[in-house]
Amino acid sequence: MKIAFAGKGGSGKTTLSALFTRYLAAAGATVVAVDADINQNLGAALGLAPEELAGIPPLGSHLSEIKEILRGSNPRITSADAMVKTTPPGRGSRLLDMASANPIHRRFGRPAAGATLMVTGPFSEDDLGVACYHSKVGAAEMYLNHLVDGPGEYAVVDLTAGADSFASGLFTRFDITFLVAEPTLRGVGVYRQYAEYARDHGVEIRVIGNKVQDEGDVEFLREHVGSALSACFGHSPFVRAMEKGRHPGLEELEGENAKTLAWMRDSVDTVPRDWARFTRQGAEFHARNARAWANTATGADLEAQIDPEFVMGPEALEAQRA
Repeated sequence: MKIAFAGKGGSGKTTLSALFTRYLAAAGATVVAVDADINQNLGAALGLAPEELAGIPPLGSHLSEIKEILRGSNPRITSADAMVKTTPPGRGSRLLDMASANPIHRRFGRPAAGATLMVTGPFSEDDLGVACYHSKVGAAEMYLNHLVDGPGEYAVVDLTAGADSFASGLFTRFDITFLVAEPTLRGVGVYRQYAEYARDHGVEIRVIGNKVQDEGDVEFLREHVGSALSACFGHSPFVRAMEKGRHPGLEELEGENAKTLAWMRDSVDTVPRDWARFTRQGAEFHARNARAWANTATGADLEAQIDPEFVMGPEALEAQRA
């Protein structure tokens, strides 16, 4: 399953992304964690030292290399330069499984807390004043477009704060989005924004209340997000320790918060997979981007990259292996 963690800055989404990643990996699941937040703190939350993080090649700085890998022998994509962040896979594209040996994981992934960590990367000196962070996150979108995840396999993505993922079709690439919300007006405001943008696209959004101190906080969240409120993290010395840069063992996690993590995994596992919709939405947003800016930017008709006979999913991956 592909899982997003979203929310306003400071809500605790990166901490909960890391905690959920650790929980899944400790249970024996195959997990890839992607830091797609402009602040790039997921690796530290997973326990990597600064020198280890510095050795991870950022996806956002190697777009041409990633495009060359993913386009494979797809005849609809004439060159890496003609490939944009929304370009969907088709027959001949290089699809990815969750194995550590796949070319993207092997090149850009590093072990972290039992998972494979990849990072989109921070702004460089050359980016300042001339680029937006979408240029980095686009690498994660291309990766998710080509990823076939199976039972017991999870891609956990820590998104940048706010609603930036709606600048393309990235928000439709997930089976479920956990929106982490504090019991404040600003905290629930991000949920309203997400819900409004995602309303017509079948996006599964579940609110995780965080930093909840009492029943009054729970009632506040329930009043503002209704049935979307799925679980809450209460006062947690364990989480507080994580936020201070310490990494206690999961056996020290408070019982109620451990139950919340178990519920979150059960919740994810019950979401039905719909590869046909995943394929259709990818094509729809690529067509929108092509007409809005990408055709002009590349000087080509990028809608022609859409393969009408192709459906993403396990069967397409098996056909590639044959």
